[in-house]
Amino acid sequence: MKFSGNSGLGVISDTDPQPILFNSHLGRFAIVTVSRIVNIAEIEENFLDKKIHFTENFEGNINPTEVVANLICEKESFISGIENVFDKIKGSCSILILTEEGIIAARDKLGRTPVVIGKKDGAFAVATESCSFPNTGYDLDYFLGPSEIILINSDGYEQMKEPADKMQICSFLWVYYGYPPSFYEAVNVEECRYKCGASLAKRDAVDLVDFDAL
Repeated sequence: MKFSGNSGLGVISDTDPQPILFNSHLGRFAIVTVSRIVNIAEIEENFLDKKIHFTENFEGNINPTEVVANLICEKESFISGIENVFDKIKGSCSILILTEEGIIAARDKLGRTPVVIGKKDGAFAVATESCSFPNTGYDLDYFLGPSEIILINSDGYEQMKEPADKMQICSFLWVYYGYPPSFYEAVNVEECRYKCGASLAKRDAVDLVDFDAL
């Protein structure tokens, strides 16, 4: 399959179809999310009460990404719409939006999911895993902070909303399900695991036993 164009986005999702396309008062846009929305049923009910309906579904459930898109479209700009998402959802949600002006990247309100920017000559990329950059020729350049919003295009990237002070990134990224070559908050996963192992060994040190003599 061949593609043409200067911008694009995608996501690996086992739970819902995305990206999805939206045509709204904000213009046409495509959106992907990495989210865990605890109060999605409540938000769905509020939209249905307003006679706003959903078309995307997976196994009988509404698509969380469509919920996020509708929350964005409640406001008069993408920035205020993303802030509306952060205000109304319980859980976490990081977002990429493809617009005519570029790609808008927004990290979860409390930074649970990492969002990082890579660059190479004439191009920029954004991902949740920094280990995706080397094989595509990108160098790791910037870590988004919690609730930070960035606009990325061929000229570079600019901050649309400053990061918040409070961070609750998932610590399991380093100790369990993160990719060993990835960096989260500028800390390499494999290096962190080695240091954790060294600390545990130091705490639980015992006298060496010559098992061959037993």
